[in-house]
Amino acid sequence: MHRNFSSSGLVRLLGDLASVDVEPSKQDVAERLGDWLDVFDAITLHAAHQSIHAVDGKNPSDALLSRAPALEDEFHRVRTTLVKGITASASPPASGNQARNHLSPPEAPIETDAGYAPHRQRYLAQQRQMVLRIEALRAYVRDAMTQVSPQLGQLASFDAVMDERLGAREQKLLSTVPVLLERRFKHLRSTQQQDLFGQELQEVLLAELEVRLQPVVGLIEAFSNEVKK
Repeated sequence: MHRNFSSSGLVRLLGDLASVDVEPSKQDVAERLGDWLDVFDAITLHAAHQSIHAVDGKNPSDALLSRAPALEDEFHRVRTTLVKGITASASPPASGNQARNHLSPPEAPIETDAGYAPHRQRYLAQQRQMVLRIEALRAYVRDAMTQVSPQLGQLASFDAVMDERLGAREQKLLSTVPVLLERRFKHLRSTQQQDLFGQELQEVLLAELEVRLQPVVGLIEAFSNEVKK
């Protein structure tokens, strides 16, 4: 397993924005996961993992395997929708008289004295959209896998256990991103560069989207590998 636990684009991007060096972890992935799990969690995950190898192999039907393109299409549809939502919200809607002025553009820039609050609200709103849509997509892919073969069904079950055991920790960590971005906003405002913040916020949201989609990508790749066999 990769030793560099901090190699995701999101981590590197946040490190760049904070103007600090993100040192690679000296622990590998398994060791870091050990810090996240208690004994019960570890036993549950081990049992779920072992069950993948315990089931008998079974050749899936062509009709079931034909669902692979449909899964990929659904993945791209959800991802495209989320990307459009992120890029379309480049600037929060104007408030007050500007919002009522029909001559004002729909994406009016943020007033310089609005502070960080509108940006935070935008980030949290996009995070909620990612959670809702990606959870539904992940469940859809799992369901498709259970109908193809016992082994893929066990892999889907293992993914569900992983999500149950690690999902809360993931959400807790990602909830700190708006806090880190507030520090960046204050720095840019102190140097009269706050106009740069909207683009940076968008880049971080897109990087977070890719992190959240990784489990689904892994499931679809497993499905596609089954098709190739």
